[in-house]
Amino acid sequence: MTQSLTDTDALEQAAARVDAALAALAKLEPAAQAVASEVKQAIEAFHKLALTTIVRHLKQDPRGKELLLELVEDPAVYALLLMHNIVRADPLTRARRVLDNARPYMQSHGGDAELVDVRDGVAYIRLYGSCNGCSLAGFTLRKHVEETLLREVPEITRLEVIDDQPAPAILRPEAYEQPAIEKGWVRGPTVAEVPPGRMVHIATERGQVLIINLANRLSAYRNACAHQGRPLDGGILDVTAGTLTCPWHGFCFDVTSGECLTAPQAQLEPFPLRVVDGVIWVRPQ
Repeated sequence: MTQSLTDTDALEQAAARVDAALAALAKLEPAAQAVASEVKQAIEAFHKLALTTIVRHLKQDPRGKELLLELVEDPAVYALLLMHNIVRADPLTRARRVLDNARPYMQSHGGDAELVDVRDGVAYIRLYGSCNGCSLAGFTLRKHVEETLLREVPEITRLEVIDDQPAPAILRPEAYEQPAIEKGWVRGPTVAEVPPGRMVHIATERGQVLIINLANRLSAYRNACAHQGRPLDGGILDVTAGTLTCPWHGFCFDVTSGECLTAPQAQLEPFPLRVVDGVIWVRPQ
């Protein structure tokens, strides 16, 4: 493996500085917080545009590809590109995102799953509620978790269920807790208002959010095409192919992962999503 190009102490100091700034931002008055957040998002959008251009050009040259692979092994470079969704996350991180996307469906059927680890192609998970039951519904949910992980994360070849603690007969209580507004969660539409094969967009203080229901799997993304940032809510949702095509320049995205099928370096910005009492909650970053 290529030796890190970034000094470890410098990286930790930079990360600590970011954490301190975000903590200070959270203590500001709402109006000042909104302005500071907009400045942050504007700078990040500018950086993402430049970084995406750099990565695209590196990929187009064999020498650039080799250099890019070396750079991505550096923790600071990897963290920066990952933050802007320019590079693919490691299998564990991607598997967690997949389960987060599948969680609303599982919870609506009384089940849930916890990803413990991914090692040597094996995903270790704990199943709760209906997912861990012996009924037909429980078997279906468990099969849904397995098929979803194997399909969305190619590095995973097998699922192993950990049964090292008693599994509750019902869904874990914390899954029903009200998302904290002070932590950035925003109330969205009800599940009934976003039936399978439909999408809706909502306005928040941090921009518009696009919520998509594909075969009872809910996903939330910033309502902005990764190409030029134009809104996607007027795009074409192909439920058979599982894709969303931008209405402006035809960029095509995988609905479940946000990855661009037209240009691999351009990806949609995903947001955490939860369903509580039939209401969809999202947390724009």
